[in-house]
Amino acid sequence: MKSVITIVVVLFIVRLCWPEAAASSATESETSVADSSDAETPMAENASLLAEAPTADSTCQMAPAACHAELLALSSTEPCLDFSVHHRIRGVHSYQQSFPDVQDVQYPAARANGVTPVEDRAEAEQRKSELLFVGVNPYYMMDGGMSRSIPYLVPKASHLLQHIGRRFLDSLAVKGIPLHKLIVTSVLRTEDDVRRLRRINGNASEQSCHRFGTTFDISYNRYHTVAPPDDPNRRAVRSDSLKYVLCEVLNDARNEGLCYIKYEVKQGCFHITVR
Repeated sequence: MKSVITIVVVLFIVRLCWPEAAASSATESETSVADSSDAETPMAENASLLAEAPTADSTCQMAPAACHAELLALSSTEPCLDFSVHHRIRGVHSYQQSFPDVQDVQYPAARANGVTPVEDRAEAEQRKSELLFVGVNPYYMMDGGMSRSIPYLVPKASHLLQHIGRRFLDSLAVKGIPLHKLIVTSVLRTEDDVRRLRRINGNASEQSCHRFGTTFDISYNRYHTVAPPDDPNRRAVRSDSLKYVLCEVLNDARNEGLCYIKYEVKQGCFHITVR
């Protein structure tokens, strides 16, 4: 007990004689608390950055080529994201069963969503308030040999075609397949086109869905390679692989209620009408 009293008295005397020592001690204590507070700041900043970091889903909302480049960039900076593992190609179980929509299904939808039939190309030029030009688009190509139709669609069908073309490019990117554009082989047919087509193709329907600007055909045997021939990143891809990816995209669009689709064996195309 005496020793405790002695220590208290000594400390009291030190405080009276050297007040700066006590102030220094208090300052060091405050500095220690401040340092401790600063040490927590990086953790808070990291949490904020993680919350704001882009996800793979948000990244892929950009254009396909940019999306592919962005994924590659992320794979080198974000070790927690493994983009070297590409999505698998699934395809569909059966072309005929997955895309069975015949004329009896597509024709009523074409009439309901389309324009009145156009007599010839001269009249088509006068109907541009109802139809959109679809001959040039970054997400697909028009067939260079297309002579029995003209590149016009109603706005709803134009949006569907671009939607399919963009989804196809996005799917190729995430599967690690070199980018290819779809080739559209038939679009709007005038009454004159239908008459001339029936002279050389007895199977061509006089009541064609293409007359309403709601319908287009996409080849499943031919595709347009995006990379130029001398590009070192370009490599050969089997048409079957591209067809499987296209089937996935079309199957999703059909299941979402966006369109009717018929798998055309002899014509080598998918016959698609907007809903």
